[in-house]
Amino acid sequence: MTTRTPFARTDAPAPASQLDVAGELLALLRDTTTEPRPDTQLEALTLAVAADLPVLLWGEPGIGKTAALTQLAASLDLPLTTVIASVHEPSDFSGLPIVGDDPAAQGVPMAPPDWAVRLVRAGRGLLFLDELSTAPPAVQAALLRLVLERRIGALQLPPGVRIVAAANPRSSAADGWELSPPLANRFVHLQWTHDHEVVVRGLGGTWPLATLPRLDPERLSEAVDFARRAVCGLLSARAGLVHRLPSNETRRGGPWPSPRSWEMSLRLIAFATAAGSSRDVLSLLVRGTVGDGPGLELLASLDRMDLPDPETLLADPANAVLPERGDLRQAVLDGVVRAVRERPEKSRWDAAWALLVRATETGAPDLVVVPATTLASLRREEWDVPASIDRLAGAVSLSRRADQVAARTTAVARAGR
Repeated sequence: MTTRTPFARTDAPAPASQLDVAGELLALLRDTTTEPRPDTQLEALTLAVAADLPVLLWGEPGIGKTAALTQLAASLDLPLTTVIASVHEPSDFSGLPIVGDDPAAQGVPMAPPDWAVRLVRAGRGLLFLDELSTAPPAVQAALLRLVLERRIGALQLPPGVRIVAAANPRSSAADGWELSPPLANRFVHLQWTHDHEVVVRGLGGTWPLATLPRLDPERLSEAVDFARRAVCGLLSARAGLVHRLPSNETRRGGPWPSPRSWEMSLRLIAFATAAGSSRDVLSLLVRGTVGDGPGLELLASLDRMDLPDPETLLADPANAVLPERGDLRQAVLDGVVRAVRERPEKSRWDAAWALLVRATETGAPDLVVVPATTLASLRREEWDVPASIDRLAGAVSLSRRADQVAARTTAVARAGR
């Protein structure tokens, strides 16, 4: 006869389900860490975020744009709100009309969506507008006020909210559209590419650490003054760059120069200067704001701002310090010759020749060929030829012979095709 116990034991742990085990494995896979690591595009992104400018990341599908934004939000301790622009209606960004008791007296307010309300309640956050290039034109038009004025309906997003978007090129986007020029001109465009070492190390569990730039409080005023002089100096000399809408539809959907984008460039230069950012980072930001051509002109203008004054060089040519970079040295020598042309005097003419000799002794001789030719044309009959010209003759002659040989070689190669 079998005897049964009156009560069954209930203190034994229940066996874990396979879904629980799978959850533990997923948690381990998501358990990653970060490390400080030089990353030019990540530094450019964080600098633009710090400057409170909307950023648009361009990259092929699967390149890691969404993952980078998720990691950025976590590193900066900002709540991440992701909005897929292409699955929303225009009213989702302009506000939904809510009819009250007396519309004639109270009007019809535009109610914001729930995600906007949550951002306002939090007071800070990272708003991620994903798949922007798949948003139809009507939705892009509704996004204009959100991106520029940070308004959704009657709701104003707080200053602590930053906006970053991501898009695929039209050729690789699902049912993609070109960005409208007004919307494109509101963003800092960054081309997002993958770095092999970053990907491998990240898959191993360690990703680059995204940190906001450290701004030097002692350099804030200097940074603003430097940025204003750089942008205003370029636009004063190149008035055609103030506003240049591209004729090509694809280029209109990218960075191009306008008063708005120049103001963005000015802000980025000030932030990069105060943070001591590298030229590579500044190049990404400037070209991503006003386009490659105007951006490169601005970068060249920045380089020239640090060049020595031609009058200082003419006053003491024996102790002149010339730039090492060939393009900057060429600009300095051209500036010296220009200064002599504007105020031609025998002492200044002789000093300019002394500078050309010094440039030949400390750098490539071919850089003095054009300035020497121009300077020689400025000679007046009563001016004696300085002895220093003899020291230049050999270098200039050798450079010209090298140019002639190169030209003949090129001609022979073309004739043999």
